[in-house]
Amino acid sequence: MKVLVATEKPFAKAAVDGIRNIVEGAGHKLALLEKYTSVDELYAAVADADALIVRSDKVSKEVVNAAKNLKIVVRAGAGYDNLDLAACSEKGIVAMNTPGQNSNAVAELAIGMMIYASRNCFAPGTGSELKGKTIGIHAYGNVGRLVAKLAKGFDMNVLAFDPFVSKEAIIKDGVTPVDSIEELYRKSHFLSLHIPATAETKKSVGYDLVTKLPKGGCLVNTARKEVINEDELIKAMEERTDIKYITDIAADNQQILNEKFANRVFASPKKMGAETAEANVNAGLASANQIVKFFTSGDKTFQVNK
Repeated sequence: MKVLVATEKPFAKAAVDGIRNIVEGAGHKLALLEKYTSVDELYAAVADADALIVRSDKVSKEVVNAAKNLKIVVRAGAGYDNLDLAACSEKGIVAMNTPGQNSNAVAELAIGMMIYASRNCFAPGTGSELKGKTIGIHAYGNVGRLVAKLAKGFDMNVLAFDPFVSKEAIIKDGVTPVDSIEELYRKSHFLSLHIPATAETKKSVGYDLVTKLPKGGCLVNTARKEVINEDELIKAMEERTDIKYITDIAADNQQILNEKFANRVFASPKKMGAETAEANVNAGLASANQIVKFFTSGDKTFQVNK
C-alpha cells in the first residue's frame, strides 16, 4: 500500500523518520509531499495513494475525487474540520483523527495565554495572579481535562460544563460540574474554550454568553474561530470595557478587534496550539500507527465519519 504524507507545513524530521519506520516496517511504501504551493500538486500526488496523512491541509471533495485508490485519510490532530467527511463517506473512505496527541501542548498554551492576559499582555503596569481565580472549562475532553489539571496546580477554582461527560467523572477529577453553559460563564474569571466547530456550536459563543462573564473576565479560545460570533463579540466588548479576548486562532475581523480594543485582545500570529516538537511527533506517529492497524486488522477506532 502507498501511504502519502501531504503537508504544506511539514512534520518535524523526527516525526517523518518515525512515520517512515512505522509504514515501511509494516511493508508499505511511503511518499512525501511537503511545502507544496498548489492544490494541483496535491491532486497529482494523491492520485495513486492508498492512505493519506495530513495536518491542517484541506482534504476537499476535489482531493477525494482525485484519489482513486484512497481507502483511509488521517488528520494528525484532534480537529478534523479540514476533512470533507461527506465526500469521504460517499467514496467509502475511512476518515480518522488522532485525539489526545496534541492535548498537552494546547493545554499548556491555554494556561500561558491566561498568564499573559492577567499580566497586561506583558506591558508595564500592575497585573493579577491566577491563584484563587475561577476558571471555567467549556467542554471537558482531552484538552479540557489537562487544562483543569494544570489550573489546579495554580490553586485555581475549576468549574466545567460538558453535557457528554458525567458529573461523576468530572467530580472524580476534583473539578466542580455546573448545570448550564450560562452558569459556567457567569462564574468564571477565565473561560477556556475547547468545543469543536460543528453545526450546533458554530457562532454559539456570542453576546449573551460573553456578557455573562464576571468583571474583568477573560475568554480564552484555543479551539476554533468558527465557534465565536465575531460581530456579537465586538458588541459585547464595546459594552463591557473590562472583558478580554485571547485567542490562538485569529478572528476574521481580528484587525477590527485590535483597532477597537488594543490591549484587551490578543491573537497569536498563526495557530500554535499543537506547535511543539513533542506534539508534532506524537500526532505523526499516531497517524502512521492507525493506518498500519487499519490495513492489518481493519481497525477503525478513531473513525470520525460513519
